[in-house]
Amino acid sequence: MSRITLLSLFLLACQPAAFAAPSQASGEAPQPAPYLRPGAPTFDLTLVNFRAHYNQAFPSLPLEEYRAISVRDENLPLTRAATRINAAVYSSVVLEKGTGKIKSLQITYLPSEDGERGKGKRGARNGAETPDRQLAIRYMAALMQSFSPTLSPQQSLEKVAELLSRGRSQPYYSQQDGSLRYVVSDSGEKGITFAVEPIKLSLSEDAGS
Repeated sequence: MSRITLLSLFLLACQPAAFAAPSQASGEAPQPAPYLRPGAPTFDLTLVNFRAHYNQAFPSLPLEEYRAISVRDENLPLTRAATRINAAVYSSVVLEKGTGKIKSLQITYLPSEDGERGKGKRGARNGAETPDRQLAIRYMAALMQSFSPTLSPQQSLEKVAELLSRGRSQPYYSQQDGSLRYVVSDSGEKGITFAVEPIKLSLSEDAGS
């Protein structure tokens, strides 16, 4: 099975299940992921425009052309696509159907069964990161910085590290930062996804920002 196929299966398994806010009461059905809810916002940005801007700003961490991923429910008002960074690191995107505007941008780390997973266990015990996980974190930080350009590279790395720490072992962890939502979906040895999504601010929030 190809890694891009594995990624699509991972994303289909995680979304919207993992990328859904947990219900408040025990026994309730999981709530849909924020970008699936009626009226969910999009970035005023298409994937083509994002890639052009991103690759110019981060030439050492390029994103190649994205390929479409099948969506289980064809009635959903969105499409998905992904691109391979290396054998263990991928980027995926959720787009609004029709406009092609971005609803969610994601970096996923998928450790291989034989290599990275074993190294990851040893690295975790020794307090070290595997090279592929380090690369994934650099891409996560670059993704964050592309939407928060006032952050320095070091600040974005530190912020991503903090988010991953808070979201460790959680199927869904989110944190709001102004008009952005950062999401972590940590499936342990199976992989971890970091996402950046837009938030529709209320009038009071908008006035206070």
